[in-house]
Amino acid sequence: MGEIKRVKPRTLSGFMELLPKEQIEFNRMKGIIEHHYERAGFIPLDTPIIEASEILLAKAGGETEKQIYRFLKGDTDLSMRFDHTVPLAKYVALHQGELTFPYKRYAIGKVYRGERPQKGRFREFYQADIDIIGDGKLDIINDAEMPSIIYGIFKELDFGPFTIRINNRKVLSGFFEELGLQDKITDILRVIDKIDKIGVDAVKEELVNFEVSNSDVEKIINFISIKGSQEEVIKGLENLGIQNELFNVGVKELGEVSKYIEAFGVPKDYYEIDLTIARGLDYYTGTVYETILNDYKSLGSVCSGGRYDNLAEYYTNKQLPGVGISIGLTRLFYQLNEAGVIKGKESTPLKALVVPMDVELDMPIKTVATLRENGISSSIVFDKKGMKPNLNYANKEGIPYVIIIGETELNEGKVMLKDMTNSTQELLTIEEVVNKLK
Repeated sequence: MGEIKRVKPRTLSGFMELLPKEQIEFNRMKGIIEHHYERAGFIPLDTPIIEASEILLAKAGGETEKQIYRFLKGDTDLSMRFDHTVPLAKYVALHQGELTFPYKRYAIGKVYRGERPQKGRFREFYQADIDIIGDGKLDIINDAEMPSIIYGIFKELDFGPFTIRINNRKVLSGFFEELGLQDKITDILRVIDKIDKIGVDAVKEELVNFEVSNSDVEKIINFISIKGSQEEVIKGLENLGIQNELFNVGVKELGEVSKYIEAFGVPKDYYEIDLTIARGLDYYTGTVYETILNDYKSLGSVCSGGRYDNLAEYYTNKQLPGVGISIGLTRLFYQLNEAGVIKGKESTPLKALVVPMDVELDMPIKTVATLRENGISSSIVFDKKGMKPNLNYANKEGIPYVIIIGETELNEGKVMLKDMTNSTQELLTIEEVVNKLK
């Protein structure tokens, strides 16, 4: 045999691998999100990671298309999914005759983008999405349900106070139509979107560069500066006296959504109307959302989304309006972990470690089987290292209980349960152990 050529182990840039404590905490966060999605009646959907390129690229263009992982396998042109929305559109178009509408689905899984890797940006990352899809129409009250789900998730994740910001694209579009600036709306909204980063004066300067008159610049700044409670912002918008139909529909929708968010159980100090939100310039058509962690505003939005008119227009002529939100789970976890907010305590899901001490293995194996049958995560040690190394192992892994079975315990038909937290131990039957650990 020749000498083995060893390859230095490495992980590709832009791909995340976690150590046990971090992975357990990541899974805990993912589990909380999944629980809240299912509690609200969303149905799981797991689409293929690889699709035919013509399917994934039906709407793509610009930066998105440049970032897609695309390759040939034989004569087949394939691409890896870059989000969960395009696969959802394909799925609904394909199965529209078999689905019940409104169709509520959630997807938590990896997506792929060949971005330039940098701190906090990944090429492979988890997204956690929900969408409600209507058949022809979808009541605006569905838009009020989304913030209630965001609220439940981030309240349980417990990263401190947070604010769900809402707006409506119709309000923005109608306002700019009224000023005769609809041809420049994309550029203007991109500038407005930077107001928190660059400040009001810099925004004014950029708007003037787009040949927006000084009087219109002032109107735009006054418009996005309407602040206060949900009721005060709606009143402020109504008081502008704008006759544009799209604007007034948007104000009405914003008022309805704002009113019903509270009915869904979201306290008023957890959400606000923010007229500067201009996300999804070429996609969202109504309500839009962003969620900010108040103590970590530099992270930007940790959960965003909105209302769109037609999910699957590239695959079917059936009108399928929807509303959805997305949590970039990998990025959120990475950035909070870097900031020291996430402090994983466990490096194992085990609650008990069974340690046989020079005895026949029948009873120890039956003990671990009984624990597992009763829902108690447990493992058994087969190597005969002795008591001290096994206790050290349990300590290092953070296993809270060790169950010792030696000749004495075997003769009495009992086990020694050692509590690793407070270093106490007691002789118990397996039934007593089960009751105690459950």
